[in-house]
Amino acid sequence: MPYPLPDKIHQILTPTGQIVGDIPDISDEQLIELYRWMVLGRICSDRMVALQRQGRLGTLAAINGQEAASVGLAALLEPEDWLTGSYREILAYMVKGIPISTILGYYRGYLHEQAQFPYETRCLPIQIVLATQILHATGIAMGIKYESKPQVVVGVCGDGATSEGDFNEALNFAGVYQAPMIFVVQNNGWAISTPRHKQSNAQYIAHRGPGFGLPSYIVDGNDLLAVYQVMREVIERARSGGGPSLVECLTYRLAAHTTADDPTKYQPDEELQQWLSRDPIPRFRQFLQNRNLLTDEQDQQLEADCRAEVQAGVSALNAMPAQPPESIFDLVYETPTPQLQRQKADYLHEMGGVKNQTWNEV
Repeated sequence: MPYPLPDKIHQILTPTGQIVGDIPDISDEQLIELYRWMVLGRICSDRMVALQRQGRLGTLAAINGQEAASVGLAALLEPEDWLTGSYREILAYMVKGIPISTILGYYRGYLHEQAQFPYETRCLPIQIVLATQILHATGIAMGIKYESKPQVVVGVCGDGATSEGDFNEALNFAGVYQAPMIFVVQNNGWAISTPRHKQSNAQYIAHRGPGFGLPSYIVDGNDLLAVYQVMREVIERARSGGGPSLVECLTYRLAAHTTADDPTKYQPDEELQQWLSRDPIPRFRQFLQNRNLLTDEQDQQLEADCRAEVQAGVSALNAMPAQPPESIFDLVYETPTPQLQRQKADYLHEMGGVKNQTWNEV
């Protein structure tokens, strides 16, 4: 069926925490829990950047400024639902059940079991190649539809990934076959140093949805309640057989693209300052305080608890056994090819780990 171009930006809370829309049916305890996830995500992101600067983690992407979208897109998923994301979705993965220590292990390059994403979380490993996880998500959704299971899949990417063919092919495929799939775009304004307006002449990325036969939504991605409300609607539709949807979360990247990036070379300071005033965490904190759900003392204790939880994850990371460097060869194929065996032997020889071994013995 045809769908009109979305022209409304869904918002419930203003940047100062004032209510301008209908609040979702959600308990006070759940509101505090959603806020706690955002605070935990910010603390974890900052700690990971510090660890990377110390040489204890690899290159990573901070999530600062995108906590509301990250929590809102995952909070309503059931245990059997699937989530696929890229390097900016670590908080969404945590909400879905991935332990902090597992995420830290991933970014340290560990391959052993303690750093593997548990299957029961229904999260595919973090994808680095842009938009390929959207095709994977659509494939999973098609499998769910084929087996008539009451599950949904949320595939998440950034605005830069929407310029890839994979994203648009997945939209088309999901629309044609009515897969139980929700496409979520975290539009943070920048694809590394390429601004949003240089990627597409369309007013909104969500305007692509109707062209592929998908209902689409534009939401204030720094408004946790608005993201939560829209996600509730599209998840219910997909779960009941209504097909896929496209959700564009308008947010902003307050930190660098990755720890290998220097945004001061291209990011206008006045733009950054404008979006700092829209930070999703102070916005939601003010909302909670206006409803007498959070005192300053409770907020301080919540932050301390989150710091302790992140520290526990770091301690678990440090307790993981050292990974043999040659293990990078062991997960390429179930049965290593002769060429791979030779490469591993050569590597071990160069590392001094093989004594008196000839090529004929491998």
